[in-house]
Amino acid sequence: MASWLRQFLIYAISVVLAVALIGWILHYGSSLAPAVAAAPDADAKGLFGSMQDNMAHPLSRLFVQLLVIIAAARLAGAAFVRLGLPAVVGEMTAGLLLGPSLLGHVWPQAFAFVFPSDSLGALRLFSQIGICLFMFTVGMELKADHLRHKVRSAVAVSHASIVVPFLLGTALAIVLFEPLAGPQASFRAFALFLGISLSITAFPVLARILQERGMTHTPLGATAIACAAVDDVTAWSIMAFVVAISRSADLAGAAVALVLALLFVVIMLTVVKRFMPRWVDTSGKEPSSGALAVVVCVMVAASLSTELIGIHALFGAFLAGVVMPDENDFRDRIRTRVERFSSVMLLPLFFAFTGLRTEIGLISSLGDWLTCAAIIALATVGKLGATTFAARWTGMGWRDSLQLGALMNTRGLMELIALNIGYDLGILSPRIFTMLVIMALVTTFMTGPLLTLFQRGQSRAVPLKI
Repeated sequence: MASWLRQFLIYAISVVLAVALIGWILHYGSSLAPAVAAAPDADAKGLFGSMQDNMAHPLSRLFVQLLVIIAAARLAGAAFVRLGLPAVVGEMTAGLLLGPSLLGHVWPQAFAFVFPSDSLGALRLFSQIGICLFMFTVGMELKADHLRHKVRSAVAVSHASIVVPFLLGTALAIVLFEPLAGPQASFRAFALFLGISLSITAFPVLARILQERGMTHTPLGATAIACAAVDDVTAWSIMAFVVAISRSADLAGAAVALVLALLFVVIMLTVVKRFMPRWVDTSGKEPSSGALAVVVCVMVAASLSTELIGIHALFGAFLAGVVMPDENDFRDRIRTRVERFSSVMLLPLFFAFTGLRTEIGLISSLGDWLTCAAIIALATVGKLGATTFAARWTGMGWRDSLQLGALMNTRGLMELIALNIGYDLGILSPRIFTMLVIMALVTTFMTGPLLTLFQRGQSRAVPLKI
């Protein structure tokens, strides 16, 4: 007992002496003056003034933007699910509503507070990382099983659904080039970009619509997934060509970029794909930290390679997803983890950044709205019509062909990615960018109602046996 008491007294005396010494040091130091005098109003700001200064810090501003964007995306996504539409459609709409088209128009003070112009650089970088992660998951979703049973019809239908709207888009460029082209656009780049904008199908959104409607394992669902997979690969290959032409000063530079891009694709699909199973352990139920590190390094290295080549980082991320090993469902486990993080945290930032670039007020005249309506009509007729007739030509019934056309007319997020590339390259002006964003939203909105319309009177779909 005496030993315990002695230890306590020593502890107490030590604490008291330490506190007394600290107090003396602080008292003595308060009489010292710094070499550089403090700002005269440093103590006059008070708590509220300090909080205002802290709020102006880039990190605080980014946190505010994250809170607003993620909350708006989740609320809008939940609301659209109740309406029978995919959550991603609501998130796209939320991004548009946070921009100058709504928030900046009805509450400009709040818009200026949350999204000051000098804070958009960090938001843009995070959104680009989100898109690369998204394209990485899209690459992992493309599997040989999608094409195994429907390869002939998939190639015919998907290529018809690209060629016809692409032709309509390039023809439309003749009329729209002079009034609506971007400051850095040549007619060749503008026409090709308008063609690809009308030709894209949103493979991930299409897959989720099929899943929510219980159509994934039906003959129509299998055909739609196969067609969308071929469409994605073809459309993004054309996009790489268009970007290479747009970024190069002459055709020789574009040719070099395309040769390097082709060499990169060959290396990824032969060398990297072959050695990936040796670099990562796919045997465990959960990917190890070492396997995750290898996956991230491959994705980042691939994205950096295509960015340096001159065809945008997202193409490298897409190819990195394609070469991921599929043994023991390793690809699905990686995809689930990446997709959850990117869809909740980073993709809403991309939607918001797109919304900040979209100003519906730029479409002010009757002629502008008629042009926007013509773009929507041509995109729908070209995509839905070409898909329907090509599917009917391959032997599908009219009802199934129309449903397939409605599904392939879904553009969604993939379209927004393409449009942002065109905007960054100076090919699309703000007005045509806004028109094409509206087209992407409208053609995605109409997918559900068109499917319901074309399914009326149809018996329950028979699951496909694989």
